[in-house]
Amino acid sequence: MTMPSETRGLDHLVIGVADLDAAGAFYEKLGFRVGARNRHPWGTENRIVQFPGAFLELITVGDATLIPPHASRSFSFGAFVRDGLARGEGMSMLVLESRDSTGDAEGFRTAGIGDFEPFFFERQARRPDGSEVRVAFSLAFADNPAAPECGFFLCQQHEPQNFWNPAFQQHDNGASGLSAVFLVTREPAAQTDFLSAFSGAESLATPEAGLRLPLPRGRLEVLTPPAAAAMLDDESRRDQPRFAGFAVTVPDLDTVRTRLAEHGIACRREGGRLVVPASAAFGCAIVFELG
Repeated sequence: MTMPSETRGLDHLVIGVADLDAAGAFYEKLGFRVGARNRHPWGTENRIVQFPGAFLELITVGDATLIPPHASRSFSFGAFVRDGLARGEGMSMLVLESRDSTGDAEGFRTAGIGDFEPFFFERQARRPDGSEVRVAFSLAFADNPAAPECGFFLCQQHEPQNFWNPAFQQHDNGASGLSAVFLVTREPAAQTDFLSAFSGAESLATPEAGLRLPLPRGRLEVLTPPAAAAMLDDESRRDQPRFAGFAVTVPDLDTVRTRLAEHGIACRREGGRLVVPASAAFGCAIVFELG
């Protein structure tokens, strides 16, 4: 495997939910600003929580008849989301930033971590004033046989001025950025080569026998099941590697904890972190950390 010339930052996370509006309402109770429903031509629908340079994509299947199957050199985003939801709600895909999706796809091919054609799509987005603008993306998919239930791809923005909007990045809970993603596996070392080739970041061993990959925006933490249970109150007994949740930075944990208590949302305070377990959050643990 070869390393890319640049380390790639977090772009967005794909979080599958059975009821998109119920999940949106829950995230609003958490204090996030949640965007309107968007529809994809391949059968999925999403709502977005945006931060500077990164976002959460809450996603569900709207029309399963529109989902194309996987094909040679063609990754079906809709099929991956559908199959992930069949296993349960939660984060299924990690997306890093791209400045050249065509070059990145070729780089994945050379590194032996994917042989897919880049995928381009566009849609209309609604701005805070109600007007519509064009947004467009090119995706470069990778393949990680050591984590078959986890999706990995890069996203290149073609109309960034139409997508990123400071008005969408103002959250009542004070969240200012997407700071971490958590992947759980029994063998963190088995993920080292792929994750380094995918992200361009060096994998650093942690005292808990896991890995940490610092990125230009955020970080990727690879946890063992015992570490995930201790840090995230993770109760999953699945054997396959999986994404367990994410962290966002906030200026004050007490304010967030008060808000969660008012809405009856379970959480646990641990040092400089506030953890909402996956069991209380549509299958995806949410960590608020000081930053």
